[in-house]
Amino acid sequence: MNIKHISQKALDVIDQYTNFKVGDVVCSVPYFNNKHTGNRASFRVESGKGSPKDIYEEVEQRAFKEKIDLKSLDSNSLKKFLVDNSLGIDCSGYAYYVLNEESLSLVRGALDRYFSFPYAKGVFGKIKSKFRPIENAGVQTFAHDVNSKAISVKEVQVGDMITMVGGPDNGERDHMLVIDQVEYQNLLPTVIHYTHAVAWPTDGEYGHGIHEGRIDILDLNKNIVEQRWIENEKTGDQNYTFSRAQKSVTEVRRLRWFDISI
Repeated sequence: MNIKHISQKALDVIDQYTNFKVGDVVCSVPYFNNKHTGNRASFRVESGKGSPKDIYEEVEQRAFKEKIDLKSLDSNSLKKFLVDNSLGIDCSGYAYYVLNEESLSLVRGALDRYFSFPYAKGVFGKIKSKFRPIENAGVQTFAHDVNSKAISVKEVQVGDMITMVGGPDNGERDHMLVIDQVEYQNLLPTVIHYTHAVAWPTDGEYGHGIHEGRIDILDLNKNIVEQRWIENEKTGDQNYTFSRAQKSVTEVRRLRWFDISI
């Protein structure tokens, strides 16, 4: 068996979100929620698009303003502080930072070197997207054919994505996962490991954040949703991520510049 991982720098980004550290206290960065609306909502840290550094700096500023001693917090109270202040990361923001490091490690350059924004409206919208790519790179932008291509399960590699674009009637938000590890047997993928920012209904108010899961490949010739998904030890309909995937146009996709030689 052969196991491949994404680059160490991309893994470091995953670790910084999964094990977000303030002093000696660690917790998972929450999934972004808009529980509170602030006056600076246009800042990316307040819109689910902040880097770990952005979030850390905002924690320090808010703690100072609210006269909270960060050294007094434990893991649970730190997570509560983040959630109550609407500091977190959404699925596409998380994917952007992880895949940006992967792109740099592949010597492709940063994502904003290549990203197109087909949903930007008008000249102003296109300019704004170019200057603020992280804030404007949603799931549908990642999944658009101008930026990525759909691939079969048998072609899967680390650094690929699984995108879920919801239909008009299911009421779900678009979602995406990043494939960070693949196990191979005889050069063919057998297990896909993924990571994402998500809030399962069972996570409660403060349990959401960065999740990891796996997909056991049962048949290389079938669609990704016809494989066995396992997350939080749940399978089938009890696995919220899998259930979400079944309601969507779900594809394995690869950023187009990951396939070129530079």
